[in-house]
Amino acid sequence: MTAGQIARTTSARIPTDVGDFRLFHYVGADRKEHLALVMGEVFGAENVLARVHSECFTGDVLGSLRCDCGEQLHAAMRRIAAEGRGVIIYLRQEGRGIGLAQKLRAYNLQDEGYDTVDANLLLGHQADEREYSAAAGILSDLEVRSIRLMTNNPAKLDHLSSLGVTISERVPLQPSVTAENAAYLRTKVQRMQHLLNLPSSGNGVAPEHAASAPRVQQLLEQLQERADVHFAAHHVPFVTISYAQSLDGSIANADGTPLRLSGPEAMRLTHALRAMHDAILVGIGTILADDPRLTVRLVEGPQPQPIVLDSRLRMPRSARILQHPRRPWIAALQTGNVAGADVVVLPPDQNGQVDLQRLLVEMGERGVRHIMVEGGAQVISRLLCLGLANYAVITVAPRFVGGYHAYNLSAVAPASIPALGDVEHTSVGGDVILWGAIVAPHTAEISAEKATAE
Repeated sequence: MTAGQIARTTSARIPTDVGDFRLFHYVGADRKEHLALVMGEVFGAENVLARVHSECFTGDVLGSLRCDCGEQLHAAMRRIAAEGRGVIIYLRQEGRGIGLAQKLRAYNLQDEGYDTVDANLLLGHQADEREYSAAAGILSDLEVRSIRLMTNNPAKLDHLSSLGVTISERVPLQPSVTAENAAYLRTKVQRMQHLLNLPSSGNGVAPEHAASAPRVQQLLEQLQERADVHFAAHHVPFVTISYAQSLDGSIANADGTPLRLSGPEAMRLTHALRAMHDAILVGIGTILADDPRLTVRLVEGPQPQPIVLDSRLRMPRSARILQHPRRPWIAALQTGNVAGADVVVLPPDQNGQVDLQRLLVEMGERGVRHIMVEGGAQVISRLLCLGLANYAVITVAPRFVGGYHAYNLSAVAPASIPALGDVEHTSVGGDVILWGAIVAPHTAEISAEKATAE
């Protein structure tokens, strides 16, 4: 949006407790309404004290203590009143651009332990989706030649400058740090490079991310090596099963609805696992129930190739996986067109489902060396029953649910049910992660006898 794409409609005098302002109303080409709160003569002026403020209903109106938005808005009004001249541009882009409903969902994730960045990412958004072309257009309409910008956000400075706004000075706005907003402000500094002076968190050391903890990193490297050796020997992908469960083995509520179990540190580990695998496999049931993105967002690393078992091509057009950076492969029993994906037709097994063994052969021929399986329960059960899974990384959350379990091995004779060998566990946040090779029962018994003898 350029200056010519935003139109001023009207204005009115607004008396406030710090002085009289004039409120200008604007409408952009996208029909969004924006505002400019102006004090004094700013037309044609230079070095005008200014604040470009994005709407925050919870902070600006309700006085929420979760953020510093309302405090910044009112501090900017007081500073402008003290100088007798200035502009506050109020942009309608709630929740750093994700909207009020999604911001409230992000708040719920933050209450579970995720920081403000990870919460946005988990909801399928960028950490910050705001843009400032409307602000540049408003400043142009007001004929403000240069501004002293009240902000702690260097990205805002860069964005406005790139739109042709002349910024002669950055004026910091130091927030009040409270028990409710301390973590939020630390995240702004550590992950969004905001320029704030915050008190030490105690020992002055930021908590170590799960995916970079030394032992976890060693286990990831060992798993990578194990997978590469397997592919070199067998020319089919190494299969890692990874999921989160409660203490009683539940992965979903009793009615099958999704259940968020793992904490933020365990989620980072999941994303690190995704990054080390060539591909990630789920069933169509997981897509229909959870609508996952299956991308790497919480750590640095490559994006896995998404593969969906969808025998009857039930993939919804609105599925978020169809927006994946890599075009998904859909393993089906029939040909068909799915916009944004490639259909891989495979033969059925004796139960009329996609033949998983043939799928692995096909993936190996396509150069896929290792596959991570995140669900659902039917896919995990089939892989275990067929002996096609090689390794498991299972997150155990310390709670009871009484819900739907991760697998059903009732069709397997008890003597043939696989076990975990070379088991190791790590503690990540409040969760326990079990690492182990999936082995035949007799192999597990031999390993146990050997360990006892030693």
